[in-house]
Amino acid sequence: MSGDASKTLSNDVLWGGGRSPFSVSYGKLMIWFFLVSDALTFSGLLVSYGFARHSLLPGMEWPVGEYVFSKFPGISGNMPLMYVALMTFILIISSVTMVLAVEAGHRMDKKGVVKWLFLTVLGGLFFVGSQAYEWAHFIHGSNARVTLADGRTAFLEENLHHGETYDPATFAMTLGSTRSEEVLRGPEAYKLYQNAVHVTSGANMTENEYGPPSYANFFFFITGFHGFHVFSGVIINLIVLIMVIKGVFHRRGHYEMVEKAGLYWHFVDLVWVFVFTFFYLV
Repeated sequence: MSGDASKTLSNDVLWGGGRSPFSVSYGKLMIWFFLVSDALTFSGLLVSYGFARHSLLPGMEWPVGEYVFSKFPGISGNMPLMYVALMTFILIISSVTMVLAVEAGHRMDKKGVVKWLFLTVLGGLFFVGSQAYEWAHFIHGSNARVTLADGRTAFLEENLHHGETYDPATFAMTLGSTRSEEVLRGPEAYKLYQNAVHVTSGANMTENEYGPPSYANFFFFITGFHGFHVFSGVIINLIVLIMVIKGVFHRRGHYEMVEKAGLYWHFVDLVWVFVFTFFYLV
């Protein structure tokens, strides 16, 4: 039956083109091509991270995220991964507001698009600002790694700010690379610290207090690359928001540009779920 029907159609109808083979616009199709290529890039980075993590020399340990990311702005003490969890939650909520913005666009509800897209931009700005805080904390450090004269490793209880000095009476450091062994306190511990072979505080591209140099390198590159994507998404969403406020898309009769920006934003959110899992939780 289908063969008989095809014989009645001209070649112009069968092969003439003029319509998308996937019933989507050219713009959406190109966005999908870009997202697939970008997904491959992030996949390569995460695979490289996993390879480096499981190829450590004997005696070396990969840092534990709960120890590295334990600070919460404005709150003293340790709150392991709580701020990173808040960042992740806000980013996921921004994906929800983007969905609502796209849905409002389908209904030609300009006010709804403005409201939900504005909240999406706010969520993105919060995430970018929070990531800047995490970078600052990571670079400054929290517990300097000390290589003692006898070869043992210890961690200071807390790093000092510029210009501050340690009090020998209250000085404390934890022995052991896992930070779960003996705690040394007082002048005797301070003397060991003064005779230390090397002290590493914070992180840079050559060394870090948290562990192998590759750990900091991957952190800067992967989270920085993703942060650049989030920042780009915020700029794109802001430009689209301004166009929505000016009524550009309402005059066109559709809000497809909001949907295309939404595809990129959902991709950025999805990538962060993998980065958060591999880098902070595993």
